[in-house]
Amino acid sequence: MEKVKERILEHLAVMKLRGDFKSPILCLYGPPGVGKTSLGLSIANALKRKYVRVSLGGLHDEAEIRGHRKTYIGAMPGRIIKGLAKAGSSNPVFILDEIDKVSQMTNQGDPSSALLEVLDPEQNSAFHDNYLDIDYDLSKVMFIATANNINNIPGPLLDRMELIEVSGYITEEKTEIARRHLIPKEMEANGLKKGSLNITKPAIEAIIENYTRESGVRELEKKIGKVCRKAACRYADDPEFGKMTVKPADLKELLGTKPYSRDKYQGNDYAGVVTGLAWTAVGGEILFVETSLSRGREGKLTLTGNLGDVMKESAMLAMEYIRSHAKLLSLDPAVFNSWNVHIHVPEGAIPKDGPSAGITMATSIASAFTQRKVRANLAMTGEITLRGKVLPVGGIREKILAAKRAGITDIVLCAENRRDIEEIPAEYLSGVEFHYVNKISEVWDIALLKEKVQDAQEIIPIQQPEK
Repeated sequence: MEKVKERILEHLAVMKLRGDFKSPILCLYGPPGVGKTSLGLSIANALKRKYVRVSLGGLHDEAEIRGHRKTYIGAMPGRIIKGLAKAGSSNPVFILDEIDKVSQMTNQGDPSSALLEVLDPEQNSAFHDNYLDIDYDLSKVMFIATANNINNIPGPLLDRMELIEVSGYITEEKTEIARRHLIPKEMEANGLKKGSLNITKPAIEAIIENYTRESGVRELEKKIGKVCRKAACRYADDPEFGKMTVKPADLKELLGTKPYSRDKYQGNDYAGVVTGLAWTAVGGEILFVETSLSRGREGKLTLTGNLGDVMKESAMLAMEYIRSHAKLLSLDPAVFNSWNVHIHVPEGAIPKDGPSAGITMATSIASAFTQRKVRANLAMTGEITLRGKVLPVGGIREKILAAKRAGITDIVLCAENRRDIEEIPAEYLSGVEFHYVNKISEVWDIALLKEKVQDAQEIIPIQQPEK
């Protein structure tokens, strides 16, 4: 969490030099369970200020923010003033939780627009609560908003906040979080004495890899709680029971069978099978794009695998580019009218969308038509255009972690994504080589080997019968 810590240190430095200044409005955004709300409490402790938390999820009434006028029966101040009264301080750390889930355009006004006054450092020095009916100075309050998806926050509101991304954790980070925080917390919650339960490091890693699939650590905490409850049962049955040590082999008995298994690289023995990298809300994943050819007179393109519109368009783009640049692959243009193309992205039941599989699909189709092998342990991500340009995509950090988990050693990226790589700490990048490209032909030079696959099909034009 370097960025967050750095920002708080800057805030403290300015406070030390100036003595007093308008507090910034931060927005911590990222997947669920990464500790955004807990971080607010830590910031309050670090600044030695009072802590107030208000959950805005599902808020639909503007009066919840601004208060009711005193003429109404049951009138009371808004959540902001109530929070300050509860804290007994004019400069607390004020957490606005789930700001992306505020209802918009409801019958009771628009609460997200009412928040504009609260979160604007220029306006909130004279915040007007309808119940108090006098201006109140909120400029000393340090507002910290949390959100899962910043796309749901209205533009004017987003513009008033300083965005800090709190991204998911890698296995090593989760292991440390479990060891230092989650295990002691769950042991105390389940009545276990200190030192009575030892979950070994390999066992923690096995729980993370095989029993959870998330960016944060909420599911991990539940699984550790389950292990603690099993241990509590044993101690309750036999008070003389010694120290319990949990190893990876014990997890099946304690937690049941593994619900997840990490995707592993599947080799390059087949033509037309290429590994892509995908971003999901629970972290990165690898996915396979498979292309199969069958004889047919129409040259039909079929797409399966529960693909969204953007992904379907990427496949059409890739196919059209290969048709118009057949010479790059030494193909006879007539071959496209003689073979039907079927592109499939497993797993079929999971919806997939987004532009980042563009170069993966283009390489998959190219490999199927040329029957050339794809370079071993290679994955790729990038968008393509009809001119064959490779465009940058997002979620690079999560995608790299997914590639490393699957045993990938080479990753093909757009040259513009180099800036994302430069921001990622070196320990995340070790063991992976990056190839930066600008055009799809450069991707093929890296990804496709001269060697053909075993039992290669002969992809030649079929003679059309004379009419």
